[in-house]
Amino acid sequence: MKRLTITTSVLVISLAALSACSTTGQRVGTGAAIGAASGAAIGSLSGNAGKGAAIGAGVGAVGGAIYDQNQRNNDRNRYNNNRNYNNRNYNNY
Repeated sequence: MKRLTITTSVLVISLAALSACSTTGQRVGTGAAIGAASGAAIGSLSGNAGKGAAIGAGVGAVGGAIYDQNQRNNDRNRYNNNRNYNNRNYNNY
């Protein structure tokens, strides 16, 4: 129980530190938090919530980073498509 409390405290402090970060930091932090909570819940079923939380946090952070990269690519493509559409030379054949 003491280990779970320490793990939770570290997680809360880390999330508080990440709240002022960029969008990437927020997405990675959110992924890590969701992963840690899910991992702790699943790990508690096997009697090892701390290990489950640690693994879940790592997987969630990677998932958040992948999601962030995907969103950045979508934003970049949307910007380029709008720029080309609004360019007069592009629309004249």
